[in-house]
Amino acid sequence: MRSRDFILALVRENLQEAQVRMKYYIDKKRTQREYSVGDWVYLRLQLYRQMSIAVRRNLKLSPIYFRTFQIIQRIEKVAYKLNLPEKSKIYPVFHISCLKKKLGAKVNRTPKLPSIMEDDTLAPEPEKVLERRLKRKGNRVGAELFKDGTEHI
Repeated sequence: MRSRDFILALVRENLQEAQVRMKYYIDKKRTQREYSVGDWVYLRLQLYRQMSIAVRRNLKLSPIYFRTFQIIQRIEKVAYKLNLPEKSKIYPVFHISCLKKKLGAKVNRTPKLPSIMEDDTLAPEPEKVLERRLKRKGNRVGAELFKDGTEHI
């Protein structure tokens, strides 16, 4: 019985030391963040999980943070409600890990949240049409757009 109690005490002590060591290395990379109501924050969304946000060829290369939003309510210590546009179909409460505080008054041009139609598909929005020409492919004729303003024949 004494050897069994000794082994259990030794196992508990080793587990405690392992937990302290793991907590030390985790806390080295952890930062304390706290926001107040009225702060402006950048919103980070994982596009490869939320297909209602954007459809891109390679989602890993898409922008990480969207434009700034204002915090309108603190739900919990780590959950905040943002003032999202009325057209967005995203739940407005986010974990603190999805937010990054906006520093300074400089305005960085960041992508806006794309608009979504009623059938949950993205609404197409061209940025700008600079020039177009008709191009024949077989029996069909289609318009071809150029950004540099030159016409290729």
